This record gives sequence, C-alpha cells and structure tokens, in this order.
Amino acid sequence: MASMIDLIRALPEPADEPTERTVFMPESWSLRPVPVGRFRRLRALGTLQAKIGAAYLFHWLRGWFRDADDNQRHLAETHWRTAVRVLDSMGYLRGAVMKVGQTLANFPDIVPAEFVETLERLHWSAPPMHWSLIEELVLRELGDDPGRVFASFEKRAVAAASLGQVHRATLKSGRAVAVKVQYPGIARAIRDDVRNLLLLLTPGRLDRDWQNTREQLDDLRLRLERETDYEREADTTTRMRALFREDDGIVIPRVHPEHSTSRVLTTEWLEGLHLDEFLAADPPQERRDAFARKIVTAWLRMLYAGRTVYGDMHPGNFVFLEDGRLGVIDFGFMVELDDATWALMEKVDLAMASGRIEDRIACVKEWSWIGEDTAEDERVRLYERFADWQWRSRYTAGDFDFGDEAEFRRGVDLFVEMVRKRYSRSRPCTPALARQQFGVRSLLYRLRARINLAEIADREVRATGWDRSDHAARH
Repeated sequence: MASMIDLIRALPEPADEPTERTVFMPESWSLRPVPVGRFRRLRALGTLQAKIGAAYLFHWLRGWFRDADDNQRHLAETHWRTAVRVLDSMGYLRGAVMKVGQTLANFPDIVPAEFVETLERLHWSAPPMHWSLIEELVLRELGDDPGRVFASFEKRAVAAASLGQVHRATLKSGRAVAVKVQYPGIARAIRDDVRNLLLLLTPGRLDRDWQNTREQLDDLRLRLERETDYEREADTTTRMRALFREDDGIVIPRVHPEHSTSRVLTTEWLEGLHLDEFLAADPPQERRDAFARKIVTAWLRMLYAGRTVYGDMHPGNFVFLEDGRLGVIDFGFMVELDDATWALMEKVDLAMASGRIEDRIACVKEWSWIGEDTAEDERVRLYERFADWQWRSRYTAGDFDFGDEAEFRRGVDLFVEMVRKRYSRSRPCTPALARQQFGVRSLLYRLRARINLAEIADREVRATGWDRSDHAARH
C-alpha cells in the first residue's frame, strides 16, 4: 500500500503549478499525537478548506486557455490532488473528522471517483501513529512491553483508521491476533469536533428544528465517545458473535479479554481481502451475490435477533475470506435499540414489508413527530419518497438490482434535497441509522449485487419468532 507521500509524489505536476510537497509531511505527523483543542482543530480544517478552494479556482482559471480534452485531464488531476490533501489533513486530525471522510467514501459515482478511491484509504490505511507512541500506550495498558506480553508483535500497523490502529501479533499459545490500539487523546478530539460543528451551525439556531438538531448531534457525540471504550466494544463483539452459527458463513472474531483493556482490544486475526482487493480480481456475479447475501444476513441478524444496528457499514470492516466466508469486524459504533425505539421499529418493519404508501406516510410522521398540519405536507412527501427508496428492495419480489446507478443516485439526491431544505426533525438516532443505511447500500452497489433482500429479511424475522400477522392486526 502506497504511503501518503508516495501518493503526493505520483500526482502529475504541471510546470506552471506551484508544488506543495514541502507542506505535506505525513511521515513526520506520525510522530505527533492526535491534535486536541477546539481552536487548533478548527484552524486545521480552515486551512484545508482554503487549499481545496484554491485548487479548484486554479483549475477554473487555467480552463480559459485549454481545449476540452486537456481541461478534463487537468480536472481529474485537480480531483486527485485535492483528495490527497483531504486525506492528508483527515489522517492528521483523525477522530470525528475522519469519520466524515469515511462517510464520503460511501458515495461512489456521486462525489468524484478520484475522491472515493483516495478517501477509501481512511477505512483502514490512514497514516499510522509512530511506534514509540503506540509502544508507550500498550505498556501503560497491559503493564509490560508488547514484545514481552505477546510472543511477537509487529511494529508496523497493518491498518489505521479514525480512532485507532491495528497491529498483527501472536499470542504465546501461537494464535495470530489483531491488536487494536487507541490513539492518545482521541476522546477529547471527538468532543472538540462536535463542539466545533455546533459552532459552525450557529446560523441555524433560528430554525424551528434547531433543538432537534442539537439532540441528534448529542446522540452522535455519545456514540462516538462510547466507541473509544474498547471494553464496551469487546462485550458487544462477544454478544454479536453469539448470534451466528458456523453454517452461516459469517465470522466475528473472538475477543481475548486477558489482552484487552479500555484502550487496547485484542481479537482473533482474520486473513482475507478487503472490498477493493476482492473486486480487483473481477469475481463472477455469483460470488459477488454470495458475499452480498452474507453482508445483508449479518446486518439483519444483528438488527432482529440482537436489536442492535451495526453502524459502521463500510468496506474496511468486512473481510472476504478465500473459503467464501465473510468476516465482520469493529463493533464500536453501534445503535442499541431500547424498548420504545424497538416498538416503533416494529411499525417501520411492517411498512417496509408491505410496500403500501399509507404505511410509509404513517411511519415517517410518527418517526419525525409530524401531526396533521397541512403546512408539513411538503416535508411528509419528501420523507415518504426517501423512505420508499430505502425500503423498495425490502418489498420488491425477487432479485433487486443494487448496481443500478440511477436508483442509487436517486436516494442521494433525495437526501441532499432534505438537507438543503433543512428537513432534519426526527429521532435523535436518525443520523446514525442514515449512515448505516447509506453504508450498506454503497457496499451492495459496489458489489453490483442482485439478490432477494426481502427473502433474507423474512427469514431473519421468522427466526426471532415474531409473527407479523399478529403485529399487523394490532396496528
């Protein structure tokens, strides 16, 4: 995997374009802990915004003196260069800022392809922290040097993302394990990012949905802060692992609690490919569909049997094993559904399965606290159209084509329209659920999957013993 500096050096460098290679030194950044402090992080984001703006302004000015083909080539170069700058800064800031970059990478063919291909690295290959910082944290958490706690411990991180990085190690029993080590200061960085976001949203305080927006941001902050508690994640991982049988072909790694703390998590090592590596081999449609069915099964098993939403549906958290099994990792960002929310989710599930527009309207009204005021009709219509996009695959008989680009874009366009009109009022957990929904749709879209999702969902519902006919009669 190319390093950040290798990416920057590989970019085309026209003679008349000033170089910034002396500015971007991610290798030196690995020696520094995560930057903390609201104003320090806000200043770094402001600098990034200025660089992005300057890059596209420069492209626009040069376009006056180019023919069409040359201008298109330069636009692609500008996309690549800007994406690397975004990756560069997000890799330095990490935390909630990097979560935003991971979310952007879930929109293939919506944002420039160069952005998607570059930002996908944020899922598992962000610039790692220097070994000296990681060694010190492991020493504090596990009480001894990593080389003595484990039979072997690779100093070079095999994966690095928003909250921590992963090192491959071997237990003294000979078992290969993945050791996830949390970045120092990341919990404070998350709190700083959320407070900065509230500051940037200050003009929206006059909007009547402002209080609800604050509740949603508080919900996201709480979930991100919980994600920094690796003991909590270890418990969740163990609970989710118990939901699956060997014949499901879905593997959730075993936790090794004796080598885990609140900031170090040691789990079974899964050897396999990530999505981009899997797709690079141009697998046949039946193999794509087989893995897609396993992704959907894992998602819905956790939802129906575990009453938990798996929130980090991105390529870095799925491992495609050679024998056809699917590995699922990283159980930090989860939405556990309490009794009140689950009762509402039952109504949502009925609407998903029925496909009736009146059921969808009733659900979106209840989910977003919308009464019978006709002034809300436009909001209801837009919410209903978005719900139909989300749920169409659920009530469509037979195989659904998740690789349909026009259908994928329709959902994104509807979401953008809701944001533009500031239609944000809904349950506090909605942003987390929306992130999960776009994540799974993006995975299935990139797999170009054609699967019968309704059949899988009905199977998972029946396995819980839930009788839909009784639910329909009561509601």
